[in-house]
Amino acid sequence: MLLPLSIAAIGAAAVLTVAPAIAERAVAIPPVTSDVPPTPGLATAVLAGGCFWGMEAVFEQMKGVRSVVSGYAGGTKATATYDQVSTERTGHAEAIRITYDPRVVSYGTLLRVYFSVAHDPTQRDRQGPDTGPSYRSAIFPQNGAQMLTAQRYMAQLARTKSFDRPIATRIERGAFFPAEAQHQDFARRNPSHPYIMRWDRPKVAAFRAAYPRLAG
Repeated sequence: MLLPLSIAAIGAAAVLTVAPAIAERAVAIPPVTSDVPPTPGLATAVLAGGCFWGMEAVFEQMKGVRSVVSGYAGGTKATATYDQVSTERTGHAEAIRITYDPRVVSYGTLLRVYFSVAHDPTQRDRQGPDTGPSYRSAIFPQNGAQMLTAQRYMAQLARTKSFDRPIATRIERGAFFPAEAQHQDFARRNPSHPYIMRWDRPKVAAFRAAYPRLAG
């Protein structure tokens, strides 16, 4: 979000006057053809796709997802805070860390939701009203199997021309830093916030409509 930590004070008009497209329905894309094999225990995925509030809100709806943490990924600094990242000088992206049960939901399924409804992967260094490299579309594989699955799926989506524009998503490396407490579960705790109502609730509704079997 292009907002300071005092975001709760922003007026609805300031949010609603910005009007790029929002995800009112999922983009129909195929499932992955090459997925990470399921393993015992829990696994972790780190994804960036604009404001972490909305990303968190979507993936918290999924069966098999145990927790979602908002934070910052990538970059070159040893730490990351909202104030640092919002300067656009640290190289970090707003991101989420998903802890999930791969026997219930696969990494490839997470990527399908990520590309089709959680954000717009064709936007470069922005999502909705938020602009800058910290709002870029990026995947941070946690192991070689995730890296290969992400690379193959992006190639599959390009080959099938699933989007009208080129995919801008980057595959990157970098540590994940949890965001401040006020950003965690923000959409759940502030369902009537103007930003959440304008940009994030439509994405959650689109996910539940497009993927009812995945919704928890």
